[in-house]
Amino acid sequence: MSSNQARVKNRAPAPIQISAEQILREAAERQEQHILDPIVKIHDAEEYQSHLRDRRKHFEDNIRYRREHIGNWVKYARFEEENREFERARSVFERALEVDVRNPELWLRYAELEMRNEFINRARNVLDRAVQLLPRVDFLWYKYVYMEEMVGDVPKCRAVFDRWMDWMPDDNAWMSYARFEGRCGHWDQAKEIMKRYANTYPSSKSFMRFAKWAEFEAKDIDLARTIYESALVELEPEESRQAKVFGRFAAFEERHGEYERARVIYKHATKLLHLGRQEIQPTGEEEEVSKWEREKRNELYKAYIAFEKKRGDKAGIEDIVITGQRAEYEKRVNADPQDYDAWFEYAKMEEENGLEGADSANKVREVYERAIANIPPSMEEKQLWKRYIYLWIYYALYEELQRHDLDRASKIYDACIDLIPHSKFSFSKIWINAAKLHIRRKDLVSARKLLGKAIGMCGKEKIFTEYIALELALGEVDRCRALYTNYLKAMPHNCRSWSKYADLEKSVGETERCRAIFELAVSQPALDMPEMLWKNYIDFEIEEGERENVRALFERLLQKTGHVKVWISFAQFEGTEVGKGVATAREIFQRADNEMKEAGLKEERVLLLDAWRVFEKDKGDAVSLAKVDAMLPRRVKRKRMRMDDNGAELGWEEYFDYHFPDDSSSNAGNLKILEMAAKWKQAQQAQEDSSSSSEDESGDES
Repeated sequence: MSSNQARVKNRAPAPIQISAEQILREAAERQEQHILDPIVKIHDAEEYQSHLRDRRKHFEDNIRYRREHIGNWVKYARFEEENREFERARSVFERALEVDVRNPELWLRYAELEMRNEFINRARNVLDRAVQLLPRVDFLWYKYVYMEEMVGDVPKCRAVFDRWMDWMPDDNAWMSYARFEGRCGHWDQAKEIMKRYANTYPSSKSFMRFAKWAEFEAKDIDLARTIYESALVELEPEESRQAKVFGRFAAFEERHGEYERARVIYKHATKLLHLGRQEIQPTGEEEEVSKWEREKRNELYKAYIAFEKKRGDKAGIEDIVITGQRAEYEKRVNADPQDYDAWFEYAKMEEENGLEGADSANKVREVYERAIANIPPSMEEKQLWKRYIYLWIYYALYEELQRHDLDRASKIYDACIDLIPHSKFSFSKIWINAAKLHIRRKDLVSARKLLGKAIGMCGKEKIFTEYIALELALGEVDRCRALYTNYLKAMPHNCRSWSKYADLEKSVGETERCRAIFELAVSQPALDMPEMLWKNYIDFEIEEGERENVRALFERLLQKTGHVKVWISFAQFEGTEVGKGVATAREIFQRADNEMKEAGLKEERVLLLDAWRVFEKDKGDAVSLAKVDAMLPRRVKRKRMRMDDNGAELGWEEYFDYHFPDDSSSNAGNLKILEMAAKWKQAQQAQEDSSSSSEDESGDES
């Protein structure tokens, strides 16, 4: 076997098992005994000196072994201090300083040695040497001024602070100096120190600490307010436009009951910092705003909302909500300028929540102007313009209904009409609204000119109908006739326009003109709703009492179309008081039945017979009703092969067919065979049931 090949380990259990308890017990038994240092008992001065020599030799050996280790020096000096050998302790520190003179911890221990033993002048000398050598180490200065304050030497402490301030230390050093002067009762000097601090470090942090000190420690509210105001005015924009500055200023005013001042600060911050925006991509001046600053601004906006809920009125709370909504809409329209729904909602919000005055109107107009400036990208597709065009309409309605500026609304409509590419498409709504606005302005001439221009450039049905309705309301019948003439020239297939034209002539008593219009209409080669036109024509003749004309119209209509409803209407007309009577109506029903029988229209024939039966119930007697009932068909279920468009078979399907009593004998014979087959099948089923029952009885007897 190769030596590189893995060997199989012996996985069998060991003959002697060792428990965890046994391992711990053996470890405790084999642990070495801790050797304690012997207790030295000194009986006289000679033994004491001997002990000192031994300890000093030990420390010296440690120092020689690790000269750079400051702990050895400190322990050595501490030993000499405990034995009241202060000169030796000082000597140890001096030797240590020769090794590492720039170690601030060593200087601190040296000074603490002198201070513990009340050698004040020596401690001053040590700390003075230390701060001269290491002026940027703050805790040495702190120790120095602390010592001077503890001994009550205020002038020297102030002198040390002044020396320290010349090195421009951090914020805490200045605060310590001011608090020292405050503890001494020299508040004017403390304020001067804080002013020096703010001038030395002109930042939002220094001003905020100055204001906080003035409010809580100096108890000078006016000074604190002045500091906050100076921070907003004197600092650079990147320092003054911070959320924490406005937040602390507003909180300061709120703490002291100046709620109106706090509200003004919040509103100023809302406008300046665009508060209320959520996750907006930075643009322009906002590119340098950090994520942390954005979070602070969100917190400031929440504080504003909480302030208004607690201290404000309904108008203030609504103003906050509107500000947030406005920021959200700005986000949407900036992301997609062609999002016209967002523009609608934005403008509506400004209209509903704006106050009366020029500022509110300017805001709404600004939104509308920005919205209509976003023209759809394509001049070919009308679909893109359908939503856009309503921006102009809403803009004009706002100027007319809310601002009552009809001239400005008219100019808006004119600008919209000039913008639309009428050679490609147009919008009748714009033309009509603009014309109605001219009417409300009592400028009828301009309205007629505009509608005439609309007919030439747009030519839609709605423009004709609105123009005609206008002239009709003014009583200008001749103008209406001229408009209908142009209308029907443009759209001769429109049955509704023919009917309304005829109704106009009928309303003014021009019966012959009305009849001529109907005749001209039914003679058109193509109509969109001919049944409506014929019905109106027939109803007109019935109202006029021209029975022969009605019969002639029915006959002409039956020549064009043999629809079952025309036959039913014709028969019902003859059955009325205006017609010839019930007998003539029955003849018409019979004619219709014969023609449909010849054409093989079974379903239409069923509808006709049902209508005939209802007619007989109303106008006839039992004999005539029985005659019609005898003509009613029987519904039969049949099967047929379904075929697709290519002629392929899709399978059998069931359908209902109608069998009339007067159908041919072959069909009757087929039905007779089917009836006989059904009876035979029923007889066979009955016979099988009887045989099975007899077999059951015989089995029971056995």
